[in-house]
Amino acid sequence: MASIIPRHPFPTGNAEAGLAVLQENAQQLIDGLEEGSTNPGDALSTTLTLAEAHCLMDPRAAIFPTWDAWVNAMQIGSALFAAATTAESHVRCRIAHKDRTLPAGGSQWYVNPSTWLDAFYLAVVCREKDRITALCRVPMSLLRENGSRFEEHHYAWIETLRSYWLGGQDLVQKLVSAIDGTDPQLVADPETVSKLLYPPMEMFHRFVRKDHTGFNQALTNALVLHREYWTEEDRAYQISGLVALAPLAMVCMAYDAGVPVEIESDYLPAVLIKRNWCGEFPT
Repeated sequence: MASIIPRHPFPTGNAEAGLAVLQENAQQLIDGLEEGSTNPGDALSTTLTLAEAHCLMDPRAAIFPTWDAWVNAMQIGSALFAAATTAESHVRCRIAHKDRTLPAGGSQWYVNPSTWLDAFYLAVVCREKDRITALCRVPMSLLRENGSRFEEHHYAWIETLRSYWLGGQDLVQKLVSAIDGTDPQLVADPETVSKLLYPPMEMFHRFVRKDHTGFNQALTNALVLHREYWTEEDRAYQISGLVALAPLAMVCMAYDAGVPVEIESDYLPAVLIKRNWCGEFPT
């Protein structure tokens, strides 16, 4: 029987009204992408928030609008980097059920490690293999151009994921570097690193070692720490805490590889893990 890790309490009284406002804002940002009036970084942030907000009332991601919101966020994350890396003046991307022509972005403030990780995790959750591959081919030099506020463990973690997906020979070395870089004595924000950034690395470590018991233990620890982080008074009502995005992506990878996932939680939308919606419509 699976162990259940409950999600922290979150008010639902204004959920429908809040969702409607987020939906309207997200649609305006999506519609502005083609004409260049929308900042793609803002579009990704808003659509990811909307996807996570859907999971407040639909924690399993069992209904279509939730899946639709996750796909939109995934498409924008991929489009952002397609626009940043194209040699052409424009790039054609499918976003929100339409093929859209986006202006090339180049090196912008939002082309950074945090945005790349969000885009990667979203592509993994939505099982978009071609998009994952394209993200893994984004030059690290491009991520570093606007990454002055990021620490080396961010880049080492990205290199680890790239090496895994593209079949690099230096996977273990990259992973060790990423984990070593999260030493609390080496980072500026030990709490965020220890509770949010390190746990998915440990999950990945157990995954690549085919340590199924260790993977589930690492998953449990990741969710407990996620809950601790997002129940701090100044964070308790932030939508970002409703879904554990990085652990969710690691679970999706493990599930697809046949690892028995023995933990259930509203932090991990079950229907996304089981890829029930994949193929529902062209993405």
